[in-house]
Amino acid sequence: MSEDQEIDGTSSPALRFGEEFRRSRRARGWSQTDVGNRMGYSGGLLSYVERGKKPVTLNLAVKADQVFGTGERFQQLWRQYSNASLLEGFAEFVAEEARCRRLRIFGLGLVPGLFQTSAYASAIASAAVQRGSINQEQADARVALLANRQALLGRPNPPFVHVVLDESCLRRPVGGNGVMVEQLEHLEGLAARPGITVQVAPFDLGERAPFRMPLMLLDLPDRVAVGYAESQARSYLERGRDAVATWSREYDLLQVEALSTVASLAMIRAVRKELS
Repeated sequence: MSEDQEIDGTSSPALRFGEEFRRSRRARGWSQTDVGNRMGYSGGLLSYVERGKKPVTLNLAVKADQVFGTGERFQQLWRQYSNASLLEGFAEFVAEEARCRRLRIFGLGLVPGLFQTSAYASAIASAAVQRGSINQEQADARVALLANRQALLGRPNPPFVHVVLDESCLRRPVGGNGVMVEQLEHLEGLAARPGITVQVAPFDLGERAPFRMPLMLLDLPDRVAVGYAESQARSYLERGRDAVATWSREYDLLQVEALSTVASLAMIRAVRKELS
């Protein structure tokens, strides 16, 4: 396909982004190579973006707004692109997560997104495509959004993160042994970072485990605490003070009941060695 071939931009968020990008470029008389030089991307990659064949990242959207002088137009399109593959309520959570000061996480069944490797996240997204829950474009958008979220951990002043992983997060095979070994090694590396605490809630915690679903608690800059939970069909951000206070109290009890950080790391290593 030549770079001037028309595309129907109404069929998907990725194609809408690509069509708007193409329209802005043509209005200035620029080739894909011209724009690529201004944005720091290859013309070939931008060709794929215009055709909806590459996942759109937030960084690309920001640079497009800067180069074309479009305010936040491309960032808004990126949010539409990303939100198309998300549970209801998740986009609101992501906005709050990006500015939180402290993040407490309970993971159940799967390693929480912020701690997932690319291969682990891709395996989960691919399984959803095979089930027919989402299409490949939406799967790519989920993985791309996760990579943007994970930048939170590498920023100059990252939030303090405390995660309690149900033992099922370590035991449930995702993507095969190679993917799981890499994922568990990644958990070990994260546990060694300043400001990140990792604990495991073992199976023998039994009925004393307070939560029956994945959960997150966020402390925001304005000293407001919010909670986030999700089911199979939807997710929601809980802002009610009483509900968040109850979740926070139960999370504190979970921290006490879970394995110590040393014992948790030992379990992660033991499971990894079993798989190796």
